[in-house]
Amino acid sequence: MANKARKVAIVGVGQVGSSCAYALINQSICDELLLIDRTFDRAYAQALDLSHSMDFVHGRTKVVAGTLEQCGDVDVILLCAGAYPVDSDDRLDVLHTVREIYETMIPRIMNSGFSGIFVAAANPVDIVTYVVWELSGMPRCQVIGTGTSIDSSRLKTLLCEHFPVDARSVQGYVLGEHGESQFPAWSHVTVGGKPLLHILAQHPERFGHVKLGALAVQTRNAGWEIYTRKGSTSFGIGNALAHITRSILNDEHRIIAVSAILNGEYGQRQVCAGVPAIIARCGVKEIVELKLTSREQRLMERSCSIIRQAIESLRLVNEKE
Repeated sequence: MANKARKVAIVGVGQVGSSCAYALINQSICDELLLIDRTFDRAYAQALDLSHSMDFVHGRTKVVAGTLEQCGDVDVILLCAGAYPVDSDDRLDVLHTVREIYETMIPRIMNSGFSGIFVAAANPVDIVTYVVWELSGMPRCQVIGTGTSIDSSRLKTLLCEHFPVDARSVQGYVLGEHGESQFPAWSHVTVGGKPLLHILAQHPERFGHVKLGALAVQTRNAGWEIYTRKGSTSFGIGNALAHITRSILNDEHRIIAVSAILNGEYGQRQVCAGVPAIIARCGVKEIVELKLTSREQRLMERSCSIIRQAIESLRLVNEKE
């Protein structure tokens, strides 16, 4: 990959896809960017608009519009095509619509000769990631979802409102479903390297107002708070996609909470869920298995069970059809 142009394709250039493209260009993450959309004119217009920013950024990125059949030599494909829930706050409600989109799309991509890394952002992202893995036949390390990367970032942002530190000085992960059953692994959250639970116990006079349960709810609902006010989330998830892509292309080995196919990790199999993983040129280099408390392990099992049931519901529909 280092000996040739770093190529990225974005499939679906709506709010999320275009925000991601803007982040990729401004951070000079790739050399070539291929934009693909159901409506070619929109992809072409986005490519043209983005190319006009080259005079104002640090690097040069070639941006073009194209088709799924042109993905053969692409290193990373970012899957942003999806559907928005209607009159619901549950990402699982669009599951069957999104399945139909990807059942058509993935075979076309694979027929192009693509052998790189898939990164899915479309909701429900854990199930979409699993479906892409099954449809593509790729090794599990080459199929990733944005998962709880954005939720983990939201958690850190909320915590820094209560502690006098920058959000980047907070470490911790939200695990499980990118959805209603997600949960923060409080036992592994640190502020400047010090466990959050120790800080709360040692300084009740300063931080007694911090309620972990309320913070978990705020984190889970943050996306819906944005969605109900402006109709979509885009900048946060767009930058999460760019962050993951940079770690892949630059072989950075960053640990990021992503949707990963589990094969025994956390006691789970045949499911995809948000867990911390080392992201490198090969995709998921290794899943980081945190030692969870008994309560956190139960929450993980519950969340994976919900995801697994959704995956099974797709199989049942397929059998009926």
